[in-house]
Amino acid sequence: MQPTLPKALARTLTRVLCTLTAVIVVFALAPTPAEAGARKGTVAKKHRTTTAKRAVKASVSKKRRSVVITQTPRPSYGHLAGLQGTPDELDLKSSVALVIDQDTREVLFSKNEQAVLPIASLTKLMTGLIVSEAKLPLDEEITITQDDVDTEKGSRSRLRVGTRITRGEALHLALMSSENRAANALGRTYPGGMDVFVQLMNAKARQLGMKDTQYVEPTGLSSRNQSSAHDLARLANAAYQDPLLREYSTSPGYEVAVGKRTLQYNNTNRLVKNPDWEIGLQKTGYISEAGQCLIMQAKVAGRKVIMVFLDSAGKLSRLGDAERVRRWVESNAPAATKSSESAVIRQVSG
Repeated sequence: MQPTLPKALARTLTRVLCTLTAVIVVFALAPTPAEAGARKGTVAKKHRTTTAKRAVKASVSKKRRSVVITQTPRPSYGHLAGLQGTPDELDLKSSVALVIDQDTREVLFSKNEQAVLPIASLTKLMTGLIVSEAKLPLDEEITITQDDVDTEKGSRSRLRVGTRITRGEALHLALMSSENRAANALGRTYPGGMDVFVQLMNAKARQLGMKDTQYVEPTGLSSRNQSSAHDLARLANAAYQDPLLREYSTSPGYEVAVGKRTLQYNNTNRLVKNPDWEIGLQKTGYISEAGQCLIMQAKVAGRKVIMVFLDSAGKLSRLGDAERVRRWVESNAPAATKSSESAVIRQVSG
């Protein structure tokens, strides 16, 4: 029989063994000085990197805010030429205005109608006319590419690069919602490419007698797309003869299925939803060099009229001018007379 240790001694030995075991485990798991230094350096490096990134983001954000705050709108060509100061009896906000009877070609109202100015997205009316007259298949799919991204003005679009839509959908969006990527894709995918398309735009302008008009691209983002009110009235009359352009330009809204998404677009001209108006064709436009622009064919007081407004100051002022003209034509029915003499400027350069 083996002798037993006193209970007190046994407990003491047990505590000692446990302590030694814990010490051994701690030393076994503890990192070496080199490892500890490396870990400390890594943590410090991550901290410095995070701090640097935050500083860069703060700097970029600050710069962006300063750009937005200090940036001023570029004056329009019409403003630079002093056209906005031209008085007229209707007190229009547009620098240029022209109202004609579509059937008789009688000029009902005019203001600086010969001035040649940038026309912004009124360009898309000619784009639509070229595409429609070519009788290209409207159900053919075209793809939005990087070439369709706006590098001129940096405008946004919900049509992402890689999006596939039909030619008909692109035409509808270009005319109704002034979709720039859609309009550019129509020109780019035209047989022969963009150069041929732009040549056809200018050839069509000459055919219609638009002597003051030039096009360099199909969207209107370039300020080098220029025309006069008289020329644009000719274009509106020609486009009105095309049922497709009438339908697409005046539809209040349109949905486009893009992959798993459905995009809802609305007309850029709210007057198409106004029951007081009977609009047969329309197109809006805006870039800073052109100001707010509008072209419409409408039935007013029983007569078909074409209205052209260029370089209007204020987002809604072009629509306000259209309302003023409509009331004026109605009050002067059955025959409106010409307005007071207007300034004539053959070419405005900027």
